[in-house]
Amino acid sequence: MEKITSAQLAELINLDKLTSDQIDELRNDPRSTISKLIKKWDKLQLEKARVQTLYHYEFQLKKKGINFIAGVDEAGRGPLAGPVVVASVILPLGIHIPYINDSKKLSQNRRETIYQFILDHAIKIKRAVISEKVIDEINIYQATIQGMYQVIDELQPQVEAVLIDAVKLDKLAVPSISIIKGDALSASIAAASIVAKVERDRLMDEIDKKYPMYGFAKNKGYGTAEHIQAIQTYGACEFHRRTFEPIKSLEVSNQCR
Repeated sequence: MEKITSAQLAELINLDKLTSDQIDELRNDPRSTISKLIKKWDKLQLEKARVQTLYHYEFQLKKKGINFIAGVDEAGRGPLAGPVVVASVILPLGIHIPYINDSKKLSQNRRETIYQFILDHAIKIKRAVISEKVIDEINIYQATIQGMYQVIDELQPQVEAVLIDAVKLDKLAVPSISIIKGDALSASIAAASIVAKVERDRLMDEIDKKYPMYGFAKNKGYGTAEHIQAIQTYGACEFHRRTFEPIKSLEVSNQCR
């Protein structure tokens, strides 16, 4: 390996085609460019190991003969406007998804990159968009539950077990595990959280085009000071949740002025 160029080494690292013996040999190379590339390789290996720890629950189910495992999560329980989006994702067991994590811990660019990777590699993905009107009718918790049952039911008959972020679903026909902060502990749930987050954000961007005064493209419907001030100035629009505070206590019109 002493004659390898930095460009050749970079390509092998990107293709993940280096053995541990080759890396050990290259650690003694005096060239600074080679040293930097070895550090990059080390970081990539640490990231691969981290991602594999996120399959703990999935691997435990695999030991029981369960192969098709769905992660389920939502985005948008807290905002004052817009729908809640729920997603279920079945990943190929153990697939390496670089930098996958709880969607809230990712930058928008990284989240979008991982989202596309999930679309390209997932075995199956289902989504449910529960409108603000339904949220007002049955409350946000029940709306989330409704969405979760929907996206799981639509995976039938393939799904064999479900991993859910925090919420317990007692009426499922398949085994399930509710995991507190599951979007940071399970790759399948993290994938669902990313799909739900990206697709909800895109919906809010579209709503912003109709009602730009609320800043939905920026706040995604959450109750920022600027958003609340806009509600006080213009009233609530059709996408606002009337049962959420402070909208419920504000004397706002039914339609945006």
